[in-house]
Amino acid sequence: MIALPRAHRRFWSTLTFLGGGALALVWNAAAWSSSAVAAAPAYSPAAKFEITVSELQYRVNASGRALLARIYQPKGSGPFPTVLDLHGGAWNAKDRHAEEPMDRALAASGLLVVAVDLTLAPDAPYPASVQDANYAVRWLKWKAASWNGDPTRIGIYGSSSGGHVAELLGMRPRDPRYNAIPLPEAGHVDATIAYIATRSPISDPVARFDNAEKLKRDAMVKNHTTYFKPWNAIHESNPLEILQRHEPVQLVPLLIMQGELDDNMLPSAQAKFAAAYKAAGGDVQYEVFAGSEHEWVATPGPQTDRAREMVKAFIARQLSRP
Repeated sequence: MIALPRAHRRFWSTLTFLGGGALALVWNAAAWSSSAVAAAPAYSPAAKFEITVSELQYRVNASGRALLARIYQPKGSGPFPTVLDLHGGAWNAKDRHAEEPMDRALAASGLLVVAVDLTLAPDAPYPASVQDANYAVRWLKWKAASWNGDPTRIGIYGSSSGGHVAELLGMRPRDPRYNAIPLPEAGHVDATIAYIATRSPISDPVARFDNAEKLKRDAMVKNHTTYFKPWNAIHESNPLEILQRHEPVQLVPLLIMQGELDDNMLPSAQAKFAAAYKAAGGDVQYEVFAGSEHEWVATPGPQTDRAREMVKAFIARQLSRP
């Protein structure tokens, strides 16, 4: 058997399952990518690229809603490291456009960024959005090379409730509930990811619900009761409680960026999760942004700039690992 370099082995492990004509098609499109993975310069957060933006449908959900993907592609031969963006919106709102400024900033540094719509709670409760995200990881591993992306080390950027989904996906990549949506074209690709970067993730939805009740935020309370059906799902899908129950999970490197003034996901609750993740053996970087609220990155300013640079630096560290 020929010994392949590690990058090539990862590439083949993603593609060889396709078989027959499909293998020939993918290999013709990606043969250059396999050699380029080894030859491409390391990702540099300081790099500057022009980008193109395009969209396409990646699936239709059970309610008939077309879920779209928005692709931020650096101009160049690549292969570019690939990041999947999962939007926030308290599980009930927003779409692939929610983090556009961050997505553009990351792509302009030489990352292929793909932001996807997720099923919203009024259409279907948990775990529908996690199923979408699981499918999106597998779909992106299958499609990344067509946009000059590297499919071998997919990372995730998740905001608020998208961060909650990202944490569940990272911890339970092979959960049969989350893998429920088939992708026949890439039937043996799994949803494992290399790292997660988050902004204000809902790492403890129970604490967030309790805080919303305390502050009499009826709309926020309703967001929880609409998404977590039956209600016990709020405990089953609570990243903090998953760790406290000592469930067998995967712990990928995790960046948590938290606003100091966030009264939505309290810093005290976020710090408790970060400590539990670290105690379980996870590599976690927990950063508090002074004077910042839940969605501070929506407003230009020094702390927003800091967040963008922090995500780039975190990704660069993960990609530099052997």
